[in-house]
Amino acid sequence: MNTVPITVVDLPPRELPAYSTVAEAVRGVAAPDGLPWIAALVNNDLVGLQTLLDVESVVRPIDMRSVEGAAVYERSLGFLLAKVVNELFPGADLSVNYTMGDGVYCTLTRGAAGAHEPVLDDELRQIETSMRAEVARDLPITRRRVSFAEAVRCFEKAGQTDKLRLLRFRNAPRLTLHDCGGFYDMPLQPLAPSTGALSAFALHPYPPGFLLLMPQKGDGLKVAPFQDRPKLFQVFQEREAWGRILGVETVGRMNELIADGGISDFIKIAEALHEKKIARIADDIAARGSGVRVILISGPTSSGKTTFAKRLAIQLRVAGLRPVTISLDDYFVVRDRTPRDESGEFDFEHIEALDLPLFNRQINDLLSGNNVALPRFNFETHASALRDTKLSIEPDQPLIVEGIHALNPLLTSGVPDACKFHVYVSALTQLSLDSHNRISTTDNRLLRRIVRDHQYRKHSVLDTLRMWPSVRRGEARWVFPFQENADVMFNSALDYELAVLKPIVEPFLMQIKPDVPEYAASRRLTALLFPILPLSDRGVPPTSILREVIGRSSFTY
Repeated sequence: MNTVPITVVDLPPRELPAYSTVAEAVRGVAAPDGLPWIAALVNNDLVGLQTLLDVESVVRPIDMRSVEGAAVYERSLGFLLAKVVNELFPGADLSVNYTMGDGVYCTLTRGAAGAHEPVLDDELRQIETSMRAEVARDLPITRRRVSFAEAVRCFEKAGQTDKLRLLRFRNAPRLTLHDCGGFYDMPLQPLAPSTGALSAFALHPYPPGFLLLMPQKGDGLKVAPFQDRPKLFQVFQEREAWGRILGVETVGRMNELIADGGISDFIKIAEALHEKKIARIADDIAARGSGVRVILISGPTSSGKTTFAKRLAIQLRVAGLRPVTISLDDYFVVRDRTPRDESGEFDFEHIEALDLPLFNRQINDLLSGNNVALPRFNFETHASALRDTKLSIEPDQPLIVEGIHALNPLLTSGVPDACKFHVYVSALTQLSLDSHNRISTTDNRLLRRIVRDHQYRKHSVLDTLRMWPSVRRGEARWVFPFQENADVMFNSALDYELAVLKPIVEPFLMQIKPDVPEYAASRRLTALLFPILPLSDRGVPPTSILREVIGRSSFTY
């Protein structure tokens, strides 16, 4: 019998029969705290435990506590939820929409009107009871290769038109589906091997839908407690209303617009909705008169904060104000005062990497009518010096301050709260692959970041992927905890942007090879982009937030 060399991490290499499964290779290897293995990294590629090993392989099994494992767990729970809803409520359409904290917001559409009808408490209990019964049965979730024709028949029978739309632009003779007890879905990434691995979850009513609560990241089977985020939910609901205006909620529908020539109007409407929202925010600020003196704009990386600030400044001028922008980057402390992280490396995302006393003193001096010499930070020499010219402002000149710490009360602890207006900006992706498989907001921002870093910072895609975990830790500590402090939230996502980013970023992702750990992330992003038709950037306006990423903006950065 032919064999292949297999190395399971932390164990000596051994020979296994060719076409052994990953599950067979890791059998007898215990996960920490008794958690089940739900997937594996094979030569740094994320795969399911049913995957066959036919070449020399290094196998690293993963549980739900890892970043990759948490994503597998979330997808698998969504699959189980869809299976149960399909059986309990025939004809109802489940939408797995977007994350809110450690949960995913879901809705049910019932009836000919296609409206999101509230899920009753009794119905939610029925769904959860059925899901737990499926977990107790430990049903296998099988990865199957089927013919294209069989996949079409399967989704036609189930009435899953969103998946049929995706298949309209696929012509592979065979497709990979996942099957559990006769329920089929088409996720782009692996699922858990069986329902028995999915015991940690809870359903929480959140009208008109509900939240599928997940385990806390890194905490194994401990389900995260419900944390209400009403402002974040409101901006998602606003974005959903925009989706209905645009008539596009899934990739399949967007692909039809690209193929059929309707994408130009779609882009114009999406950009007009952005402009209308920015104008409303400016009108809100102007309506408060001279009460708003400092406009603080925060958000995670690659959310488009800088372009948003520039467009807001224009709308404020339309409203009769003369805003002045101050860059937080100029308030970095010198290198020997920069905080260090747990590894001893400089932590430039720490709030104390900024000279907070100087910032607060100068803001108050400006508000008091004094002339102030602002600092200028030199990123090459890591030195700071005061500018030669001084700045003063009038009552009709609000200060615009943009940066990741802008909503943190520590940043402006010495500035009166009454004169501050807080804006949170993030790319909160509403577009889904199909009703059961959402597109991660984080992955959307990562794709933006890869393109922007290559365009303006000459960073390779590998550099960006290696930095990304640190960036995410910084966001979790310094950005997300303060998002509900915002007076208003702005969603900078553009539903067409992934189609524009695809032809730019795919060649970068292909440069990542299986010999580095970042290969798993590149494969995930490539899989995400695969079903999306590419789109030229010719129709993207020069003032678009997307231009901050891809270049040729009419703004100067």
